[in-house]
Amino acid sequence: MSANRKRVLAAMSGGVDSSVAALLLLEAGYDVTGATMSLGVHRDAGSPGRFTDEAIDDAKRVCSDLGIGHTTFFYADLMEEKVIGAFIREYTRGRTPNPCIECNRHLKFGALMQKTRDMGFDYLATGHFARIERKDESWRLLRAVDKTKDQSYFLYGIRPDDLRTILFPLGALTKDEVRRKADESGLHVAHRPESQDICFVPDGDYTRVFEKRGVRPEPGEIVDAQGNVLGRHRGIIHYTIGQRGGLGVSAKRPLYVRRLDARTHRVVVGHKEDLFASGLVAGDLNLFTDSIPEEVEGKIRYRKKAARCRVRKEGKKLIVDFAEPQEAITPGQAFVFYAGDELLGGGVIEGVV
Repeated sequence: MSANRKRVLAAMSGGVDSSVAALLLLEAGYDVTGATMSLGVHRDAGSPGRFTDEAIDDAKRVCSDLGIGHTTFFYADLMEEKVIGAFIREYTRGRTPNPCIECNRHLKFGALMQKTRDMGFDYLATGHFARIERKDESWRLLRAVDKTKDQSYFLYGIRPDDLRTILFPLGALTKDEVRRKADESGLHVAHRPESQDICFVPDGDYTRVFEKRGVRPEPGEIVDAQGNVLGRHRGIIHYTIGQRGGLGVSAKRPLYVRRLDARTHRVVVGHKEDLFASGLVAGDLNLFTDSIPEEVEGKIRYRKKAARCRVRKEGKKLIVDFAEPQEAITPGQAFVFYAGDELLGGGVIEGVV
């Protein structure tokens, strides 16, 4: 990072990653101001996670300790519309969405990016584990050095033109190095635990999220591929492709969720081998290149290992063919593809081939 006293708006969640990101920017000579988004998501005091009143207080305290300013932006309505609302709509359509991607797209690198420009800042910085590098006259989004913490999958929705005004100070560090830096610098959040769940579903109870907004799951049938009724379910929102447990159906061989039919409210099940597919179709694309290599590596889920595949663009869709069949390709999840460490683009999975 080269500072030259450039002004940076640093997104701060009150956690260790964003706090160390702000610290590194300050040490590099940037003029830093911290910013926390209040998203209307509240959790019990002491529970891990972002966007609570406690998290805002933590961010303010870190900024005070660092001697930098802090501001809070209120985006509860936008969060409800673009992230939580989309989450509910997708689940009722029988799809499994990834709300963190939508939060990055519409809030962090949407609304907060616009604030960055409106307030005259040169850069927006976050504590994501990813890298941005300049190559000739263009900018590239790359995986983090620490592959176990790499978050580039969640960032494919960033507008390509915005890469030049984004900083990821943690991209070259490991998580252990970030913790150690926070500890050595005396940051009070150094040992704060990471949140492992969706911020607006802190206890994993999706039903409460739906009921709070007047959406009641409709029960239906659990059937096999031939349409034979095997049991009943309490709503398709409780299931996702590849799920094994929680079906309440006895069988000689283990059964897995193979497909969710929102029109008939049916959960279609099958055996392990029925989950594999050779390709997919993705829409709602965001691409960082006009030239896709003949072979790339694609990810169908964040925790899924990248797999060799061929990708071609047809109109507003991506057609993806994998070198080896992939398990539990899930409509609603993101497909993201790479050439080496460089993220070339991605989209939302719409169908399975």
